Amino acid sequence: MAGTDRNREIITGGPAIILVEPQLGENIGMVARAMANFGLSNLRIVNPRDGWPNDKAISAAAKADHVIEGVVVYDTLETALADLNFVYATTARPRDGHKPVRGPVAAGEILRGRENAGERTGILFGRERIGLRNWEVGLADEIVTFPVNPAYASLNIAQAVLLMSYEWMKSGLSSPHETAFDKPEVEPAPKADLHGLFAQIEEGLDARGYFRSETKRMKAVDNLRAVLTRPGFSTDEINVLRGLFASFDKFSRSGQRKPVDAGDDK
Repeated sequence: MAGTDRNREIITGGPAIILVEPQLGENIGMVARAMANFGLSNLRIVNPRDGWPNDKAISAAAKADHVIEGVVVYDTLETALADLNFVYATTARPRDGHKPVRGPVAAGEILRGRENAGERTGILFGRERIGLRNWEVGLADEIVTFPVNPAYASLNIAQAVLLMSYEWMKSGLSSPHETAFDKPEVEPAPKADLHGLFAQIEEGLDARGYFRSETKRMKAVDNLRAVLTRPGFSTDEINVLRGLFASFDKFSRSGQRKPVDAGDDK
């Protein structure tokens, strides 16, 4: 798949993702894929409706094999949480009780801090149809909720896992503006190359009678050079442009190649 490079090291670890009684294997597979995208690998499932392993989950995981192969299935939520020190419960609905409620950005940062301190953490996700029950939320330390349209707040499990997985990955960046890659460094061409481009374009415009007067010519040339000096073209880019402009002399407006005179280069 695009963007997947099996030759690079796979990032693993991070908070456990705990799914409570998921119904569809496809959703479990898409959860695994979302986790793999953002460096999570510990997937725990409590009482999956269709059992485990699940062929539909494996297919939907789209080669997130290391997540699928590491899945652990539990009979009860309590046993799934037993070895964890700190757990978030995800919900879109206000709940009774006095648990702190965080947004995904703050939750990602808190999870990162606790993991760095050596704690084992987890994020709890409910069923496709009804989410988490109150007593299940009660087993978590804090609540995390997403800023969604209040009239349409329900998220697919894989969507919710993707959002939290993204915040987990982002919390580990040195800057929130850091990107996985940047544009290649391009060395600007020597001015002689740029001046050659100017001369070629201006010669072609002169030959076509583009400049109606010397005053207009001076202004048009100034504007043209201002446009062409702004990008900082490389030598290769200038060669592309010169080849492009040179081709204009070989074709008429109809797109037909012009006849070649005996003295012309072929």
